Amino acid sequence: MNEKTTASDGLGGIGTAGRTAEEALLEDPSPIGEEDIADASLATETEAPQPPPGQEVGTQQAQVALSGADRAVAWYRARLGSTAYEGWCERAARRLAWGCPAKYRSAIDHWKRGGPRHTTGTPPKGAFVFWNIGRFGHVGLADGKGGFYATGVKGRIGHASGVGYYRKYVGWIPGGCG
Repeated sequence: MNEKTTASDGLGGIGTAGRTAEEALLEDPSPIGEEDIADASLATETEAPQPPPGQEVGTQQAQVALSGADRAVAWYRARLGSTAYEGWCERAARRLAWGCPAKYRSAIDHWKRGGPRHTTGTPPKGAFVFWNIGRFGHVGLADGKGGFYATGVKGRIGHASGVGYYRKYVGWIPGGCG
């Protein structure tokens, strides 16, 4: 990712003349404001934390992780139909929905350096789901039922019922700031 760029690929990367795509991704200010950062108040009573099938929630830490997934998914649900986040999939999923600091240059960088990676099974609610499409990849959040929320679903934040919505699904990584 060392070539110079001047255009957006629509999947999380945007560049400026004279800088590498990597530099542009890390330095360019996002059009996303403070009001977009994860907001715990978006979780509703109907989305109360539930343990994964066959797993009992017995610790406060597990309960916090589950409520974090509910909040992250609720962030997307509250913005269904928005086009404000197109080209910012990694920032939307990690920084805004989960409220984590920026850590990865792109969705594909998150897939390669995040972990643990899973290539089979239904991703749990709030897990990051990845596709190897475009130059920077694409990421969304699992709904826990085999579908996902993401930017770029028919050109806006949306929900798809299966990870096969995009070609080249690569797998999932547990959600959160790890």
